[in-house]
Amino acid sequence: MTALLRYQTALLLRSQRWLPPILLYAAFLVIGLRFGEPVLGALGYASAPLLPVTAWLVRTCLDQEPPAARDVAAAAAGRTRVHLAAILAGALAAAVPGAAALVAVLASARPVAADGRAAVALPSAALAGLLTAVVCVLLGAAVGALLTRPLVPSRGWSVLAGTAAALLALVTTGSPAHHAVSALVSGNLTGTVPLPLLPLAGAVVIAAAAVAGACRLTAVRE
Repeated sequence: MTALLRYQTALLLRSQRWLPPILLYAAFLVIGLRFGEPVLGALGYASAPLLPVTAWLVRTCLDQEPPAARDVAAAAAGRTRVHLAAILAGALAAAVPGAAALVAVLASARPVAADGRAAVALPSAALAGLLTAVVCVLLGAAVGALLTRPLVPSRGWSVLAGTAAALLALVTTGSPAHHAVSALVSGNLTGTVPLPLLPLAGAVVIAAAAVAGACRLTAVRE
């Protein structure tokens, strides 16, 4: 699996198709974040876009191989393992800039609530931000895995469906990502640091089911 992951990552880096989502994420952060703002709100702002960015990168990794190369890799390592490696490569490609963004937020934000008076414990805020980012990456991977081949073979429909699903996952009540990000925003008002353990558990279950289902369907349909 390690060799397959390196292979998929190398394909992504050489194709430069990672540039649009990563540059868009960076621009979103540069425009929306300010030096010295309250840490919890900044962490929520930095975590939320990781969901659509991860979905975009996972879809890119699943669609980047020519059919002939995909068949060769599948013959050598198994179609399920190749599909899984592509999903993991896309998720890791989003997790790296996400981690860098969280570090930058923690270095530049103030450990206070929105009113500027209530103090916020920075280690607890860092853990809450990290868990929220993980929730968003997991759900993004689930969206990207389900809304591309083999379930949605058309590239245009895949982009449209993936974008809509990623946005819904962020705004729909009951979504783990919505719950985790909203908890950070609410905690920013009071100085209370929420740990999104229940959303994290839900995101793990959803992502595992989505990835397993996508890999199984790939083995059956392709």
